[in-house]
Amino acid sequence: MGTPIVAEQPDYYVKSAEKTLAVLLAFKGENSALTVSQVAAATDQTRASARRFLLTLVDLGYLAVVGNTYQQTPRVLDVGASYLSGLTLPRAAISHLQRLARELDETTSLCVLEGQDILYVERVSAPRLHQMNVSIGNRLPAWVTSMGRVLIANLTAGEREDFLQGIELRSYTEHTVGSLEELRAELERVAEQGWSLVNQELDEGLRGLAVPVRRGNQLLGALNVSVQSGRADASTISETMLPALFRTAKDIAGDFGGRVD
Repeated sequence: MGTPIVAEQPDYYVKSAEKTLAVLLAFKGENSALTVSQVAAATDQTRASARRFLLTLVDLGYLAVVGNTYQQTPRVLDVGASYLSGLTLPRAAISHLQRLARELDETTSLCVLEGQDILYVERVSAPRLHQMNVSIGNRLPAWVTSMGRVLIANLTAGEREDFLQGIELRSYTEHTVGSLEELRAELERVAEQGWSLVNQELDEGLRGLAVPVRRGNQLLGALNVSVQSGRADASTISETMLPALFRTAKDIAGDFGGRVD
């Protein structure tokens, strides 16, 4: 049920603040996608009242509408971040990114989707490198990156199509995907296989390999390793790097909120 009601509320008590937090806290554990009726039942509200709170949280960016359900967005990490910073996704991921970077001797990154871009929330450079061209907080067009394609591929069919309609295609290299039809087919392939490999589409000589980071049904972000094209052949990518990324993604999700089978 919802947050306990204070028996005698003082004059300053804001009931709507209590209800807002109750709605956000309803999304936990296996309840990562909830309908209006489920939220109403969990928070002791009418469907009309719960719907108003849900739509307000959607407008504020904390929830997203997926079919007939609502799901949390990465923005919920902002709530309490200053106090519970040890539990944020980047904090949960950093040691695993460092381990993966050492294991593969390549740069590793964690990104989330924000608008039409990917947003870097954590990044660890390869041990052999002394600097990085991309920093935490930087953005790149999602459609032309492996992380972005993993995240876009995990949108609903309608959301994915809306996203595609907002893209302005441009040629970054001679390898960049050349049409929406080609990109749409690539996203279908990524959705089916569960990972993405982008070969020199954004930068000449650079490949990006990415997998989703999931906790149950909740997509937390995308995990990536950047590889110079001459450093890894197809067998190394499929037999060594990809399993390492999937293992690391599972470890990050586990540390972020407890183990999920």
